Amino acid sequence: MNKTENQSNMDIKSAVKDILDTIDREREREIIARRFGLYDRRETLEQIGELLGITRERVRQLEKAILARLKAFADEDKLPHISKVEKQFIMHLHELGRVARIEDLTARVSSENTGREQAHVTLLATLAPHLTLLEENDNYYQGVAITEYFEEEELKKKVEEIVEAVSKNGKPCTVEELYQQLSYEHPSHIQALASLSKKLASLQGQWGLVKWPTVNPKNIRDKIYVVLQQAGKPLHFSEISKKIQESNFRRKDVTTQAIHNELIKDKRFVLIGRGIYALDEWGYKRGTVADIISDVLRKEKGPLHRDEIVKRVLKHRQVKETTILLNLQGKPQFKRTAKATYDLANQS
Repeated sequence: MNKTENQSNMDIKSAVKDILDTIDREREREIIARRFGLYDRRETLEQIGELLGITRERVRQLEKAILARLKAFADEDKLPHISKVEKQFIMHLHELGRVARIEDLTARVSSENTGREQAHVTLLATLAPHLTLLEENDNYYQGVAITEYFEEEELKKKVEEIVEAVSKNGKPCTVEELYQQLSYEHPSHIQALASLSKKLASLQGQWGLVKWPTVNPKNIRDKIYVVLQQAGKPLHFSEISKKIQESNFRRKDVTTQAIHNELIKDKRFVLIGRGIYALDEWGYKRGTVADIISDVLRKEKGPLHRDEIVKRVLKHRQVKETTILLNLQGKPQFKRTAKATYDLANQS
């Protein structure tokens, strides 16, 4: 921890403590501390009501009145430290793209980024006159923006605009690609807004809908798919395992055997050689080497020289040439029609 980080951390804690000290009644201080989770987890209106012996509606009324009073003091610059803290927040928000998730802002202004520290930042952002707080719900992460650029409704509108653009693309894209499509001063503004949406996810610089496994792999199969797609070529299952373990995926500590088992089960993955797998969307088909030879001859609708058969089969399978030749010579479904030339046995 450097001196600047330590000072930022102490400023925030001191500001919150001094702000709470301006609230005369202990019950009211208790309500704010518990509703924001300043010292422990956030509590519901019902939980606080039971503790204080009042109804949930009374807790809600008191919370609203206390915050309104504190905000009025902040507007008049009569709230301890608020101007200094707000200036510090705005400086970091400009660097982050004018808006940020609470956890991202906390990481900038505090030496710790625990739920308690985030709660302190949330309270200060709520009271700061020139900041807009976005409450967390099913669609958005909790965030904070510079009010000069974003009121709450405008903020939501901009986030949804980015979600729509990503959805229309139909596949993951970079912030730079979105920047070319949308009207924003800087790509960082797009990334900051995108980070607020629970409908979006990102992986290695690619943004997409949270339901797309390419940016939000939830199970082993999805992670295998992402690794193969990023590689752009077939890989041995041991190499796939290694790439998953080296990735920034969550829950990436899986065994090579578990990965091999999932490769066998999922139809998206095609075995094309000894332990080597490809994506079926690349044009690979399931089946044995003999099945691929049959398919080649069926499409040709006639005999082919063995060298041409080998060439075409190797586009679909990573096997030795001798394996292909042994299948041609030893399987009953193939017949030799001329020197080194073969056809399907049931062809007239």
